[in-house]
Amino acid sequence: MSERQRVLSGMRPTGPLHLGHLVGALKNWVELQERYDCFFMVADWHALMSEYEHPSEIAENSRQMVYDWLAAGIDPRRSNVCIFRQSDIQEHLELYMVLSIIAPLGWVERVPTYKEQLREVKGRDLATYGFLGYPVLQAADILLYKADTVPVGEDQIPHLELTREIVRRFKFLYSADIFPEPKPLLTQEAKLLGLDGRKMSKSYDNFIALSESPDEIRKKAQKMFTDPKRIKMTDPGHPETCNVCHYWQVFAPQEAPKMWEECRTSKRGCTQNKQELAELLIGKTERYRQVREEARMRGVTAGVTGDADKILADGATRARAIAKDTMTEVRKAIKLPLSIRYA
Repeated sequence: MSERQRVLSGMRPTGPLHLGHLVGALKNWVELQERYDCFFMVADWHALMSEYEHPSEIAENSRQMVYDWLAAGIDPRRSNVCIFRQSDIQEHLELYMVLSIIAPLGWVERVPTYKEQLREVKGRDLATYGFLGYPVLQAADILLYKADTVPVGEDQIPHLELTREIVRRFKFLYSADIFPEPKPLLTQEAKLLGLDGRKMSKSYDNFIALSESPDEIRKKAQKMFTDPKRIKMTDPGHPETCNVCHYWQVFAPQEAPKMWEECRTSKRGCTQNKQELAELLIGKTERYRQVREEARMRGVTAGVTGDADKILADGATRARAIAKDTMTEVRKAIKLPLSIRYA
């Protein structure tokens, strides 16, 4: 890795990546690799915290996630880019254990997204010790690589502030200045609702996956939520409240103004709007289908030597070396003996 500032970000392999991931994170990641040393993590321990009853799909979801990252433009051949799987680096759990010892319970309980998830996620018992502590594991993920910067949206600021508080507490308790206080890098995220107008979520099955077939995209687009006030085609539309029109604005910003005007003046109907949007989205996701097909046919990804498992193994080797050095410092600070692994 270079002398540039470090960034760590990750995704949970709980299912196929969708259009929301593309506009909310992947586009930003592609830009980050031009300016930072980037650690992109397949967060499978985090996935297990919420999917512990059905863990069998996590490994395959992890591979498919890597293919989506590659198709988006993340390039593990670059010296400043490391793609790795969280569970391949045992130091994540070791540092998590250390930090969980010193993190006050009240700090964890006040994280807003914890209460939100307990309230909104149905059909799954998330009232577990592990799920309560997931923000501390996130802190361990960040601090293990001494990331200077973490790309976050506004709703994730409390998570990062918890990490910063843990850094200060560790320094106070052990008189050891090991970790930098990571700074937020506020990302400009295009807000993309699900097909039904609710938050896009696997639980709601209201998304279009990046790997979706063209026929499935057409079917899903036809079911999209549109302008509730427009009953007949001759009625004037209200594109500012129409989910389909918003998708046009996100994925075809140059064409959207003309389409919006046609909607307002009843020159364009909702059916046509959805049909043309489907073809637009098929084009936007073609690269993701192509990468998977090439991986299936040849066992390699387009333009990248080796398959997802090899990419993750190579990344683990690079990440592990840094993680080991960090834990050596931590063990010395808390007066634990250095095992053979850290000697």
